[in-house]
Formats: sequence, C-alpha cells, structure tokens
Amino acid sequence: MLERCFRVGVSSERAWQHLERVEAWPSWASHITRVELTPPGALTAASAGHIELKNGMRSTFVMERLEPPHRWMWQGAFLWMTIHYDHQFHAVGDGACEIVFIFDGQGFGVATLGRLFTRIYARNLDRAIPQLQAELAG
Repeated sequence: MLERCFRVGVSSERAWQHLERVEAWPSWASHITRVELTPPGALTAASAGHIELKNGMRSTFVMERLEPPHRWMWQGAFLWMTIHYDHQFHAVGDGACEIVFIFDGQGFGVATLGRLFTRIYARNLDRAIPQLQAELAG
C-alpha cells in the first residue's frame, strides 16, 4: 500500500534506539498525539500499545516480528482492515543508514478504504520524515 525509504546520518543502531522509543514519536510525527507502549521502554516480542492521532482516531498495535536492530513489524486495525507496519534499518556505510517504512493492509475494504488510508498516511509521513531526520541529526 505505501512505502517510504530515506537516509539518516546516524548508524542503524542509533536510529533503532531512537525510534524504538515509540512513546516519544509525537516529537517528530505531528499527526500523533500520544503513544502508549506496554511494557514501557525498549521494544520486546511482547510489545503492544495504543496510538492516538490528532484527528481523534485511535489504533492498537501488537508486535508481529522483532529483529533488533534491523527490523520490527507490528499490526493494528483501521476500520475493517488489518494494517502491517514494517520498520527496517539498513546500514549504508559512513555511519549512516537507510530507514524503510512499509505499510500493507488486508481485509475488507483494502481496495477502497486502503486507498484513502494510504493517501492520508502518505501525507503524514511526508511531513514527519524530515522532522525525524532533523531530530536524528541534532
């Protein structure tokens, strides 16, 4: 449904450490009001949580796959769809890394509501990624 790939000037381990603090995501992702992670702290295979968006929508997520410090994938519901959120970290040399966000959906409404979700989420990501890059650079 949606993929964003971008480069940051820190190691993949440093990027992982920064992004696994999901409760701090509102600092760079202005479309997110609040994130609660259970258990709090570093990501684990049992991590689950709730995300509240500025538009009032809420979503829960559970960990599907965890491969520190290279990848994690969680899934959450959006209306009648299940959305898989994949977060990948690839070292590219010189202390830099490439981060890849992949969002894929399945279930009733993917062909129609999935397009709407993708359009809205793409806009949010396109605003958030430069903020994340600046936060990692600082």
